[in-house]
Amino acid sequence: MTLAQLIATVEARLDQAGVCFGHGTTNARDEAAWLVLHALDMPLDSDVPAISQSGAPIAPGQIAHVAALLQARIQTRKPLAYLTHQAWLQGVSFYVDERAIVPRSLIAELLADGGIDPWLSAQTRQVLDLCTGNGSLACLAAMAWPEVRVTGADLSADALAVARANVLRHGLQERIALLQSDGLAACGGPWDLILCNPPYVNARSMAALPPEYRAEPALALAGGIDGMDFVRVLLREARACMTAQAVLVLEIGHERAHFEAAFPALQAVWLETSAGADQVLLLTREALGT
Repeated sequence: MTLAQLIATVEARLDQAGVCFGHGTTNARDEAAWLVLHALDMPLDSDVPAISQSGAPIAPGQIAHVAALLQARIQTRKPLAYLTHQAWLQGVSFYVDERAIVPRSLIAELLADGGIDPWLSAQTRQVLDLCTGNGSLACLAAMAWPEVRVTGADLSADALAVARANVLRHGLQERIALLQSDGLAACGGPWDLILCNPPYVNARSMAALPPEYRAEPALALAGGIDGMDFVRVLLREARACMTAQAVLVLEIGHERAHFEAAFPALQAVWLETSAGADQVLLLTREALGT
């Protein structure tokens, strides 16, 4: 069996099992490639067609390793990222386990492509990544802006332990501080930029989540009846800990209708991402009122 044939076999099994994607891949083909390459300890950017055409078959022991990982993925219905302890965001590798949500924030795109930069100034120095989870956005922010200092805050001590592993992994411990905080309660400031991918899934959607999503900490997902519980408190408190020219970048996923119903007078700037212009918004300090 060649590498391409093995990936095709795994793809078929994943499709047949009806697993859910969305934690690094969006379809069975990509997930199969990730699973097989990881199990075989091969780079994820391996040239599968070239390797398959080389004629070198996959050894039985390697196939057994793939089969074991595939069985775990199907039987446990855990995201593959939890089984491999690896997630990728904007081409950067991060450690992850069940103590933190699998990183997939669209804010990462804005950090990588400069989508937030026009709203910053030469005085932007203090950045807060609120609800930091595994610390991926904090790390990406530090990488994007070498002149800033970043604080990653989260209510979960378990998530912060994962974040700490990623800060050390990328050698950013001199520029990223980690802080346990219930929302902004312990975050002080003032901040020049606040990034936040909070729990925003509404109660109806939470009840319908597939097992892969229920494997993640509910604390990082559930946002109450309309998904806006955390956001309400954040928007009430944020202005007091922001500098005069500061901005807040907030991800609310598919909850724009609930957001606008909860904050009808708020003047938000909706930022374009690969998922469209209705999932990440920006608020200036002035927009947050007095």
